[in-house]
Amino acid sequence: MSKYLLPLAALVAAAPVAAQGNADLAAVQKSIAGLGSMTAAFSQTDRNGQVLTGTLTLKKPGKIRFQYQKGVPLLIVGDGKALTFIDYSVRQVQRWPIGNSPLGVLLDPTRDISRYATVVPSSNPGVLSVEAYDPRHPEYGRITLVFARRADAPGGLMLQGWAALDSQGNRTTIRLTDQRFNVPVADSTFRWTDPRRQGRAS
Repeated sequence: MSKYLLPLAALVAAAPVAAQGNADLAAVQKSIAGLGSMTAAFSQTDRNGQVLTGTLTLKKPGKIRFQYQKGVPLLIVGDGKALTFIDYSVRQVQRWPIGNSPLGVLLDPTRDISRYATVVPSSNPGVLSVEAYDPRHPEYGRITLVFARRADAPGGLMLQGWAALDSQGNRTTIRLTDQRFNVPVADSTFRWTDPRRQGRAS
């Protein structure tokens, strides 16, 4: 089994829960609806302090790609229905439904965020965090998306990253920098090579 899959599973480990709508959730919904595409650099930190970096590319409807730094034989690609995790070092491919992931809200502007997220109180008025967690399914874990209030970002909110906690207590944090919104992104960006057939990274 890939040594990367357990911490990465935490990135998609949460499901919809009921929540009361409010102005902040409405603002998050507006921001996401205005996000047609995005590119950013990311830094991923796991519970052991291991840091991996790379480039995130998002394009609606339903496409996302985590391209890791050179030397990391890992790729994550979303096709609108599922997130595919590829570890080229062991030629392993696994898929998780986007529908069970809070990341799905970034890819589908028609989803109602108030159904599965709550606002996390913060003493910093410039930061807005929303958490997705289903107490009926603790095995899904929880995830918190973090936004900064920025007038030049879609809907006035800039996605800064997220923190995910799986049911075993494994925490994975993603931080974004150099965000660019609504830029041209080719569909070919989301193609990948199946290592079970060719054994080489795309």
